[in-house]
Amino acid sequence: MAKWSLADMPSQKGRSAVVTGAGGLGYETALALARAGGAVVVAGRDVRKGEAAVARIRREAPSSDVRFELLDLADLRSVFAFGERMRARTDSLDLLVNNAGVMTPPRRMETVDRLELQLGTNYLGHFALTGRLAPLLQKGRKPRVVTLSSVAARNGAIDFGDLNAEKGYQPMTAYSQSKLACLMFAFELQRRSEAAGMGIASIAAHPGISRTDLLHNAPGRLSVAGVLRSALWFLFQPPAQGALPTLFAATAPEAKPGGYYGPDRLGETRGHPAPARIPPQALDLDAATRLWRYSKALTGVDFG
Repeated sequence: MAKWSLADMPSQKGRSAVVTGAGGLGYETALALARAGGAVVVAGRDVRKGEAAVARIRREAPSSDVRFELLDLADLRSVFAFGERMRARTDSLDLLVNNAGVMTPPRRMETVDRLELQLGTNYLGHFALTGRLAPLLQKGRKPRVVTLSSVAARNGAIDFGDLNAEKGYQPMTAYSQSKLACLMFAFELQRRSEAAGMGIASIAAHPGISRTDLLHNAPGRLSVAGVLRSALWFLFQPPAQGALPTLFAATAPEAKPGGYYGPDRLGETRGHPAPARIPPQALDLDAATRLWRYSKALTGVDFG
């Protein structure tokens, strides 16, 4: 894995992919996959932003096969509708990248389904999406699901007594919980795929600290986090670099099912893809089983 880069990424010709999120890491991931010959669906909740991202990819890679599809991860009806459209349009899917997310809104907000926004969008929306696309993935060629976690997961804990942060909302606590849940989901999906013979490789990744719009879009540019993001921009690696662990997990033959990848330098905040340090709480099998059960109940999605 020495200094893996886009030059090492294998051709994606003949492979199909769905990438959630039209900006930042999602855009860079979709662009790289499209440039490598993949047929890419950019899925997001902002039609104007999504269509602009697709137009930009087509300018960067004129022969690319890329399109935008509406998907609001904060609305389970939108997730289900997206799944139905995909299943009506194609018989298989080779890659799903669970990338989109929200970060630390200063006050507690909810999804359409009355779930705490970060848990509902970052984790439960992707749990439901993966379940709805699982039949297509099972028919794909060497299918993979890549789910993005975060260095924030190291400080995360699954509060089963208050998953929705109704008793007391702390922005970073809720964000860390959602990203720990994403990591636990990636590992549990791999275990269940192996046990059930699903044939889906589930891999986790994180981007380190990247210069995306998450901090500007959620707490806002004038928040402490937003000001630091603007003033100390040079501490954040470019989104294209931050997308490398995701792209390694999504395409590299040496990426291991059940693996976790992030940047290799400065405490995994920047650099090239390498195996990431797994927080001990992410390896709690009882908690993972319990979280899966809660997730099925909250989303109404069963992987079958």
